[in-house]
Amino acid sequence: MDSTRREMLRLGIAVAGMTVAGMTRSFAQDAASPPASSSDQSSTRKGDMLYRPLGSTGEQVSVLGLGGHHIGRTADEQDGIRLIRSAIDHGITFMDNSWDYHEGASEIRMGKALRDGYRSKAFLMTKIDGRTKREAARQIEDSLKRLQTDRIDLLQHHEVIRMEDGDRIFADGGAQEAVLQAKKAGKIRYIGFTGHKDPVVHLRMLEVAANHQFRFDTVQMPLNVMDAHFRSFEHHVLPLLVKERIGVLGMKSMAEGHILKTGTATAIECLQYAMTLPTSVVITGIDSMKILDQALEAVRTFEPMSASQITALLKRTAVAAADGRYELFKTTDKFDSTARYPQWLG
Repeated sequence: MDSTRREMLRLGIAVAGMTVAGMTRSFAQDAASPPASSSDQSSTRKGDMLYRPLGSTGEQVSVLGLGGHHIGRTADEQDGIRLIRSAIDHGITFMDNSWDYHEGASEIRMGKALRDGYRSKAFLMTKIDGRTKREAARQIEDSLKRLQTDRIDLLQHHEVIRMEDGDRIFADGGAQEAVLQAKKAGKIRYIGFTGHKDPVVHLRMLEVAANHQFRFDTVQMPLNVMDAHFRSFEHHVLPLLVKERIGVLGMKSMAEGHILKTGTATAIECLQYAMTLPTSVVITGIDSMKILDQALEAVRTFEPMSASQITALLKRTAVAAADGRYELFKTTDKFDSTARYPQWLG
């Protein structure tokens, strides 16, 4: 067994035994600082918004990220455009999107919203599904056209949810070749990956990348008050990302609203829990001004949760979270778009 794999397994086993209270104790001590192990991720407040370093990239991004999928849900395109611009006007700089959201409609709306000087105020991220070089290259070009830009700040391999995804992406003729070529051509700046299924798949992707002498700039994953109890990305992946100074992009803080339906946590608690973790960005779905205001209020009133607050919150969510029934992205195929459309993989 090579040293990289031994280290990954050692970290995974060690982290599995950690309690959430133990993980968070150090960064609950200071309102401006995540854990001691990632002290470089200290937050900076400008007005009502917080900004944090994006791993070791040197970029500063808003602690809130605007979810691209929900922008495509608004009935009227102009409503989506207004939401994007209002979010930016309120200090949200991190824009999330994907090549496949609403058959490209989310990227098209974001591209229109980023006209008139808004592009310079945004850190633009999108994702591709292609696993082959040819399909990945095609999707990158599609995204650039839809987003009306000549450069994407962060491009991520989307839906890394299968153990073999990393092998396909890094294979000869795989998607990573197209991504690296796009970066060399100045079409993208940073590279990451996303996934929502199982922390073991994330660890495998990181291992494959290391075996190819590649280090990701960012990793996106579910981080919420129920994840801490079931197939936990927080327990198994987060400490490794912090150690490697890889930007942590938290998503599904409310599990598509299912956590709220249990009555065990409020929307503000869900967002502030995810922000208390050593995340660079917490990406949240916003499809109305009411939801935007709620997210902004979570940042305005944010103070890192104390160990006792976290313990109490996790005690409330423990029973509901135990079998993953409210984290459907882990336990069903409901969120596996590339399973429904395998042709997107190439």
